[in-house]
Order: sequence, then structure tokens, then C-alpha cells
Amino acid sequence: MATESAPTKRMLTPRGRATRERIVAVAAELMLEHGVAGTGVDDVQAAAHVSASQLYHYFGDKRNLVRAVVDYQNDFVLAQQEPLLSSLDSMEALRAWRDLLVAAAEETGCRGGCAIGTLSGELAEAHPDCREALADGYRRWESAIRSGLRKMQERGELRRGADPDRLALALLTAVQGGATIAQVRRDTEPLKAGIDTVLEHIESLRPRRRG
Repeated sequence: MATESAPTKRMLTPRGRATRERIVAVAAELMLEHGVAGTGVDDVQAAAHVSASQLYHYFGDKRNLVRAVVDYQNDFVLAQQEPLLSSLDSMEALRAWRDLLVAAAEETGCRGGCAIGTLSGELAEAHPDCREALADGYRRWESAIRSGLRKMQERGELRRGADPDRLALALLTAVQGGATIAQVRRDTEPLKAGIDTVLEHIESLRPRRRG
């Protein structure tokens, strides 16, 4: 199927947009459970209760569908962390965010892992366009963390010599690495250890109070 045949979102009617979004949500769930390679177009068609011609109309081919799933999961993962993610500007807010991530992992028994991380492992090398889209998702995530840390520094709650850029990257790396190991071990301790260690370091960078 030709990629050019897939219509853009702007060309769709409200009903068409709703159908397209339903297909993407179903495909995202299937690909998270079975992997991208293990999910066929026929599987999505059956689960979403649409015809082959509808899939062709909205996406053109599986590559476009996978790309849409990446965008969907980027938005979904970040939206799950709101409103905390947009206000990580205190140690209390950072710890509340940490608790949210750990609670989410505990709720699923650490199954599935992070959707962005799972897709990254499968698509980063084989699909360069998807790799860049996934990288953009990580950049958005990192930017939100960095914004909060910079606000802390501006208020004098982090030392002037602290590096919010590096701290944000380290914290996101702890989240992703911890989530991956937690998924394999079915245990949230790796996630807790990774995040808590970085948060302890950030805490140590707060200005010393003069008594």
C-alpha cells in the first residue's frame, strides 16, 4: 500500500478523526502487549472492528500506523503524569511525581514497562523516523523536568552551580532504566532505587541554611 494514500488529520471529518483515533488506540494496546513485529494489520483491523479499506484510507500502510502509535504513546505517557509533570518545582513535587510513577508500576505488576521505552527498544534501529519521534517524546519529558529544576534554582532552592540540564537528563534516565529493570524483575525496587538516588543528589544540592 502506498504511503501517500493516507489522508492527513486536517482532511478528516469529525467522525473520520474519531475512527482514526480509535484505530490508533487499539493498535497501541496491541503493540504494547505483542510488540510491533508481533502485531499485524489484520490483528488491528479485527480488534478495532474496521475494514481493510478503512485502514488503508487512514494510514496507507503499517509504517504510517506505527508512526501514529509512537505519537499516541508519547502523548499518553506524558498525559498520565499530569498535572504533576508540569510543576516539578520543589522537592515535594518531585517526590510526589516519583510516588505516582512507582504506584503506576505497582498497579500493573511491572508488566508492560514504559510504552515509550518499549517502543524504543523495538524501533530505534529499524525505523529511523520512529526513532526521531521517540527521541522527541523523551525531549518533551526531559524539558518538563528541567523546567521545574530551573524554577527551583531561580528561587534559590538549588545552588547556583547545579546543572538543571544534566540533573533532568539523569532523572529521566533513572526513570527509564529503572522501569526497564523493574519490568524484567517484576519488582519496583529498581525504579525506586534509580529515582531516589537522583532525588537524594538533588536534595544535596540545595543551599545550606545558616543557623
